Amino acid sequence: MKTILITGGAGFIGSHITDKLLDQGHGVICLDSFNTFYDPKIKHKNLENAKAYKNFKLYQGSILDKDCLDNIAKNHQFTAIIHLAAYAGVRPSIESPDLYYSTNVEGTRNIFDLAVNSNCNRVLMASSSSVYGNNKKVPFSETDSVDRPISPYAATKKMTEIMAYNYHVLHNLQISCLRFFTVYGPRQRPEMAIHKFCKMILNNEPIPVYNHGNCLRDYTYVDDIVQGVMAILNSPKLTFDVVNLGESQTISTLDLIKLIEQQCGKKAILNLMESQQGDVEKTFADITYAKQTYSYNPQYPIEKGIKEFVTWYLTRLS
Repeated sequence: MKTILITGGAGFIGSHITDKLLDQGHGVICLDSFNTFYDPKIKHKNLENAKAYKNFKLYQGSILDKDCLDNIAKNHQFTAIIHLAAYAGVRPSIESPDLYYSTNVEGTRNIFDLAVNSNCNRVLMASSSSVYGNNKKVPFSETDSVDRPISPYAATKKMTEIMAYNYHVLHNLQISCLRFFTVYGPRQRPEMAIHKFCKMILNNEPIPVYNHGNCLRDYTYVDDIVQGVMAILNSPKLTFDVVNLGESQTISTLDLIKLIEQQCGKKAILNLMESQQGDVEKTFADITYAKQTYSYNPQYPIEKGIKEFVTWYLTRLS
């Protein structure tokens, strides 16, 4: 049995990974700040299943709080860290760049130091498809240049990837930087597009549709993300790498809304608008490396995933 420290473990992706590890008999130490980026009650609800396990331990604290991290290290031995804690979102990062740089960059450095000082040599770190910016070459490959981020959020993720390599070289940490491509599914954060669109359609609220609905996104269902994370976590091949975890399928915002309409049984009210600063035009993952190296095997095309999400959302309302 392994013991895994998960930062941001009460969040959308983190709580799913927590549940998977606990179901497999592993121990999980969950660190989450329960900040007010969205309602902390949502995160507590995410952990309802986990709290029933004896091998689950929850800490409320920030990755910027070194005393909190030292306390975890003093009380637990963990074999790996899955580092998901960060401020997410392109538009909020433009409004509050200081918050993003301090938490995402300095906080990640604290986690790497925690790994070194705890003799924990395996770290999986959440990066983002945002690092690709508006690269013209598609699909995006891990070997593409990512030197031109167009938002503070993307810049912080690029910085943490560089820092990860430095810690790998200096301290022999096994690190995988996971470039997630627009993850969705049950427990998705309420401000994210699919969750927000579903709510607005059901409430007869106009949906703000930026770039007139022409943005293309590679949406990845959370169960596929969990499968990829678990495969990398357990791989004997890991030294240092960067891995795309996406569905390798794109859809426009307008076509995405049509899928949600079909599952909700209602038409959307659209407010077509110009692009917003920081938004990329397209994301599209080349997942060849993940498939060949880690047997990543996504199973949820967008049509199937949207059906699952809307079913979950409607169940919450009943």
